[in-house]
Amino acid sequence: MTRVARGIVTRKKHKRLIKKAKGFWGQRKNVFRRAKETLLRAMAYAFKGRKLKKRDTRALFITRINAAVRNHGLSYSTFIHGLDKAKILLNRKMLSQIAIFDPDVFAKIASEAKGVQKKKEEL
Repeated sequence: MTRVARGIVTRKKHKRLIKKAKGFWGQRKNVFRRAKETLLRAMAYAFKGRKLKKRDTRALFITRINAAVRNHGLSYSTFIHGLDKAKILLNRKMLSQIAIFDPDVFAKIASEAKGVQKKKEEL
């Protein structure tokens, strides 16, 4: 059986991983074993971070909407319920943007949501 030299493949694999570890501290950037375990952990944190970013931005949108809606005499939950009943289909990101950059339009949206609530109370 002939001998197979695998140095090229291994070196290529190691170089690829070491390149990803650029900027790490100490052995973590230039020793393959240390770099590999650090990168695995870094990738896990990055995955988790992408999920947390979505959660945090949604919470920010809700906080902004709540602050804007309080000026119109509504709570966040009654506002969202009013939008649902009025069949106004705007997501929280758009509502947040409207509340910041176009308060007049947001006032109209809030009055629509409030109007639906008043109709509900009259019944």
